[in-house]
Amino acid sequence: MKNKINNRIILGFLIFLFAIYNVIIYTELTSNNRIILLSDKALEGEVLWQENNCISCHQLYGLGGYLGPDLTNIISSKQKGVNYAKAFFNSGIKSMPKFNFSEEEKNLLVTFLEEVDLTGYYPNKGAKFENSGWVTIQYK
Repeated sequence: MKNKINNRIILGFLIFLFAIYNVIIYTELTSNNRIILLSDKALEGEVLWQENNCISCHQLYGLGGYLGPDLTNIISSKQKGVNYAKAFFNSGIKSMPKFNFSEEEKNLLVTFLEEVDLTGYYPNKGAKFENSGWVTIQYK
């Protein structure tokens, strides 16, 4: 009987510690917390991105399909850029489907990719890993 009570006290204490740990971890504010708001045009571009299921082949920040390249920083890439991206939207080469985007839709997609590009780097080669397990990343 006494063992049962001791076990319940220990279990209750461990649950309490776990709850405190979660509150600290998931509510900690750091100087790097940034709220990223997309413009209305970028949101329209994001809707096009979603409606055409671009994420099934392409990635943003390494998340998505692996048939096409990661497009996180395609706009700021020295070898690529806005015109490069627009050329591929309707090209239909290799495994890329031939879309029939209007010029306005291409501009909306570019605006979305431009604003994604402004959020950071991928891969983030300037990231620093701390002993505590936190990662300090490089922002644009």
